[in-house]
Amino acid sequence: MVVGVSKGFEKRLQLIGVGYRATLEGSDLVLNLGFSHPVRMPIPKEIKVKVEDNTRIAVSGFDKCAVRDFSASIRKWRPPEPYKGKGVKYADEVVRRKEGKAGKKK
Repeated sequence: MVVGVSKGFEKRLQLIGVGYRATLEGSDLVLNLGFSHPVRMPIPKEIKVKVEDNTRIAVSGFDKCAVRDFSASIRKWRPPEPYKGKGVKYADEVVRRKEGKAGKKK
């Protein structure tokens, strides 16, 4: 708790995919994640959110649990998929990639 008050906690997320982007509108985080509608998430009072390059989100605050819960709720909309790697992932997360179909054999 002392670290939270002195330094604060931060979690970084990346949006990977064509057309995936994030913007801030007032006290809402608006995510375009390939759905037919944009996803609007109200930002809690104790959390600060910064959007860099439209594809990077930095969630910071004094409460470690609140920061991680909000980051997990963002990631829950589109977790990274193993074939193309598209989705919302943590910046320090490594997504294991799968090979996919081998193709038609003769």
